[in-house]
Amino acid sequence: MKSLALTAKRMAGVVAAGVAAAAGCMTVGPDYKAPETPLPAAWSREAPAATNAAPTAGSEAACQAADFSCWWSSFRDPVLSSLVVRARAGNLDVRQAEARLRQARAQRALAAADRRPTVAANASASRSRGSEETGGGQTSTLYGNSLDASWELDMFGGKKRELESAQASLEASQASLADVLVSLTAEVALSYVDYRSYQARLEITETNLAAQAETYAITRWRQEANLVTQLDVDQARMSLEQTRAALPLLRTGLDQAEHQIATLLGQAPGSVRVLLGGRQPVPTAADKIAVGVPADLLRRRPDVRQAERKLAAQTAQIGVAEAARYPDLTLSGSVGLEALTAGNLYTAGARAAQGAAKAGCTLFDGGRIRQKVAVQTALQEEALGAYEAAVLTALKDVENALTAYANERDRRDALREAEAAGSGAFRLAREKYASGLIDFQTVLDTQKSLLSVQNTLASSEADVTADLIRLFKALGGGWDSLAQNEVKSSDNK
Repeated sequence: MKSLALTAKRMAGVVAAGVAAAAGCMTVGPDYKAPETPLPAAWSREAPAATNAAPTAGSEAACQAADFSCWWSSFRDPVLSSLVVRARAGNLDVRQAEARLRQARAQRALAAADRRPTVAANASASRSRGSEETGGGQTSTLYGNSLDASWELDMFGGKKRELESAQASLEASQASLADVLVSLTAEVALSYVDYRSYQARLEITETNLAAQAETYAITRWRQEANLVTQLDVDQARMSLEQTRAALPLLRTGLDQAEHQIATLLGQAPGSVRVLLGGRQPVPTAADKIAVGVPADLLRRRPDVRQAERKLAAQTAQIGVAEAARYPDLTLSGSVGLEALTAGNLYTAGARAAQGAAKAGCTLFDGGRIRQKVAVQTALQEEALGAYEAAVLTALKDVENALTAYANERDRRDALREAEAAGSGAFRLAREKYASGLIDFQTVLDTQKSLLSVQNTLASSEADVTADLIRLFKALGGGWDSLAQNEVKSSDNK
């Protein structure tokens, strides 16, 4: 048994020597360097300050000003914050992204394991009988136990590059999960704004419907007193019913927005009505938005990070293909016991050992390896183009969101002035009509104009909030605060 242990130690020494030799081997293929991306020094338009008071230090609203990690809290709407948390816990797209992350982590562990030796334990027992014509008809039995080891030395870094590629792919999957969280948070908030906007427009329409019912009643009284003709009554009734006809469409939009929220939360439609509660105004932000500089996008935007990591993974694949040009060396060995009887299996004379080294090199393959390298190089160039496109898209998204947000605020302010003027005009017109000073057409015109302005203003109020949400999304906000915990939770599944 001492001899067997000595043989095993000698084999371990050979393996250690192989490890030392592999450590000094070259690594073929290009080393990855992050591309230098020229970016503008500042945005073409700065976000305007909100008209409300800025948040106090340490408040939830203040947290988004620093890193946009929980920008939804700046709206100070507990229902919205609850929806975001529930969506991140139950959304099916997040669940799929977490599964892809676990897959990438396993692929990385597999690439790491492929660089290590393989050791197997074997036990065998065989019995055979020879032919009487050729072997005398003898029966023989053979028992054996062995430890078998094999290891392919990574002499030219092919497996190292494979591990680099797997690591970069893992990081790309982490960025992909973060990107899903960014999109999900924005979609939940936008759907919630839609829901509150439909509620506001329903309230406006119902209020106008009540006012038009009063106008219709006044017109009927005046017609019964022979002060106006049936034409005024019919016009008032037509206006009243046209307004009433808008209610079903608004209710449909309200229900669809609710169903969209439920789907984003991973729940059946109709299951979040209690959570949404009664009518509430469209949420508005309370602080100034510090968008930072364009260079921050490379850190904040997970889709840009994902594209950059995919580029790194593909760059490593060039080295994997290049390594096939060079020789490979495989070490193998076995130590064990062999005996013709079970009783003699663990004696000193039963020990057996063998070792081998195998080297090989492709001499001619018709250019296959060269073309594989060319394929991986072209894929790397494609990945570089995708990364540069992701950066440009990120810049465009922010610029578009800044422009839309600023211009919609100006539009909303003008509509507020128009709504105030329209309300006064309608009140005055109805009073003069009741006194017989103007005709009914003037009342109808002012009433229709007021309803149109009020609906447009309600939509603009919602659009201001929606554009701000799109700005937060374009800036890559919404994944820092919970992504790390969700990544860890995904790893534990």
